[in-house]
Amino acid sequence: MGEINKNQDATSRRNFLKTTAIAASAFMIVPRHVLGGPGFLAPSDRLIVAGIGAGGKGFSDIKAFADSGKADIGFLCDVHDSRAANSVKAYPKAKYYRDYREMFDKEAKNFDAVSISTPDHSHAIQAIAAMQLGKHVYVQKPLTHDIYEARALTAAAEKYKVVTQMGNQGASNDGPRLMREWYDAGLIGDVHTVYAWTDRPVWPQGIPWSANKAAVPSDLDWDLWLGTAPYKEYVDKLVPFNWRGWWDYGTGALGDMGCHLLEAPFSVLDLKYATEVQASVGSVYVDEFKRGYFPDSCPPSSHVTLKFPKTKKTKGDIVVHWMDGGIQPERPEELAANESFGDGGNGTLFIGTKGKMMANTYGANPRLLPLSRNKNIKVKQKFERVAGGDKGHYAQWVEACIAGYGKKEVSSPFSIAGPLTESLLMANLAIRGTDIQAKNEKGKTIYPGRNIKLLWDNANMRITNFDDVNQFVKREYRKGWTLGV
Repeated sequence: MGEINKNQDATSRRNFLKTTAIAASAFMIVPRHVLGGPGFLAPSDRLIVAGIGAGGKGFSDIKAFADSGKADIGFLCDVHDSRAANSVKAYPKAKYYRDYREMFDKEAKNFDAVSISTPDHSHAIQAIAAMQLGKHVYVQKPLTHDIYEARALTAAAEKYKVVTQMGNQGASNDGPRLMREWYDAGLIGDVHTVYAWTDRPVWPQGIPWSANKAAVPSDLDWDLWLGTAPYKEYVDKLVPFNWRGWWDYGTGALGDMGCHLLEAPFSVLDLKYATEVQASVGSVYVDEFKRGYFPDSCPPSSHVTLKFPKTKKTKGDIVVHWMDGGIQPERPEELAANESFGDGGNGTLFIGTKGKMMANTYGANPRLLPLSRNKNIKVKQKFERVAGGDKGHYAQWVEACIAGYGKKEVSSPFSIAGPLTESLLMANLAIRGTDIQAKNEKGKTIYPGRNIKLLWDNANMRITNFDDVNQFVKREYRKGWTLGV
């Protein structure tokens, strides 16, 4: 995995073994790049993973890598010790850090790959740092907090020649591959419209910033948790979950579920970058005829419409509707009254010139409409399946890392995950634009971003007809934090 000549390799191995034997005799995990140079296969052929974000989703991600049977968890990093406790207990040989920068400085030679399961606002800065060290990276969805960051990570993956994967497990499911085969076989004709919907958020949104300031837990490094975000005093119930509803840290329901629900339309229709977007959002009223104004918080619900240009898989433009907060599209007339629409709370619907098809979260359980069409489908398999489906998403990345850059396919490399994430974040530009205030000629507060369509210049990463939202394309990091590209 490293580009080390044989002499350097032998020296590195001797020094590493000598150092670790003195420092911690129990810690004897040796990364593949220390054991051998390019093309070398270690006897156990195992990947040494460093996990940033070791609690919650981080714990399940780390466990999935270990369960692949081909990865060892060599290092753990988390700013909140109690959240990381399960991982520390499960992997007692893994050395623990609070600051990923310290871990990278001290241990870069001792691991091969990095798993990042931190809040959205930290993804990019951690992933870029790992890739610059030549480490393969797995980053939870959404890939980044900002559009600029997504573009930067996509370019970095190519520049540093590392294996990348975003944590939208459904990309490895059989469902999206089966729908691609159905679509390529012409079963629903030419798709022109797609709907995706979710019952998220399942955390508070559309609310004022909490006045409940609290003492920072003794085992939490609050400054490190904030990272690139503006400094604010610690408040209760933000960590470890509800940060998702605040723009400084999260990306709302779109960021949480969009990568799971829109991956299938992207892969089936070969979508890349949207050209225009418009949004309407749910309102919160705090008194009679008095609409609340909480620009720091994502809205309680939204309906976003994105337009994508014609692809090699379509005859014309494609309109994609996103709905969250429990809003759903009209039920297809082909669906019987008591038949489930999607999986109930979430789903994706493709509308073509000759028919329709829908799926659940992760692109699972795809079916043609009406459901009676599914009894006698005979379409030849074109696309190789991932062993284990969504659960195999982790092992797929591990095996690709072991094989080396460009040797094995992964389902959601940054070349695919980057454009997908950018479109979701572009949709968030329209949502955030609805809260931008201005004064008219009479001094009255107006909202110029509402009830308009935003036009996107993809090459320059900017909205051309409402400049105020471009501040969200690339946010300003807190002093002391830089992306490094």
